[in-house]
Amino acid sequence: MSLKRKQGPLYQQIQKILKDRILHGVYPLGSIIPSEPQLEKEFGVSKMTVRGAVQELSQEGYVQKKSGVGTIVMRNTSHQKLSKGKRFTELLVEEGHKLEKKLLTSRLITNDAGTEEYNLYGPYCQRIERLYILNGQPYIHLIHYLAAAALPGEGTAEMVTKIQSLYDSLEENDIVLENFKDRFYVELPPPEVCHLLEIPPETHVLKRLRNSFDGEGRLIEHSIGFYNTELHHYLVNYDT
Repeated sequence: MSLKRKQGPLYQQIQKILKDRILHGVYPLGSIIPSEPQLEKEFGVSKMTVRGAVQELSQEGYVQKKSGVGTIVMRNTSHQKLSKGKRFTELLVEEGHKLEKKLLTSRLITNDAGTEEYNLYGPYCQRIERLYILNGQPYIHLIHYLAAAALPGEGTAEMVTKIQSLYDSLEENDIVLENFKDRFYVELPPPEVCHLLEIPPETHVLKRLRNSFDGEGRLIEHSIGFYNTELHHYLVNYDT
């Protein structure tokens, strides 16, 4: 896998990739992540760089290195607060599923003054289209719109294209999502979404619209998701 130095220290890039794999069940709870030589070969980096990445994961409580055994996954949930609930993807991973993300497109959009998009997002926003794969089968199609308030100005398009975890990336830019508003529908998805989800045309699926706000009430992210619930039902789990 190719890394770019302008995206930040190499060990931090590797740490983010490994954490993302843990959070999405590629490395399940209790499993052993690839050895240092394997990671060195995969990322084309030195032993010290790999050790720095693994040490970061260890300090966050995700892994623990055991002599004679390897580096074991100890935790597969993130620190990110989602109201009092857990992320849907985390619940799937806890059930033992493997969830992969595929970035389809990421581009910066300019919004004309006076339009609804301008009022919602500001002068520009980032549009990110992704496909989630559940146990090898297309499961969720998501489009995210990140408002100007969430983007760090220059280099925005490249920064978002390289995102491993959308919400973790927001936190790294000192943006914490405090409030969420979800709306659910049962609808026919567009033909292109049916194609991506590999479902027959005229198939009704679950549609979720989400608005995410920061502590000041500013809209940070709007997402449109289509879920093929024939593969797995939608889960919400709230702590009391």
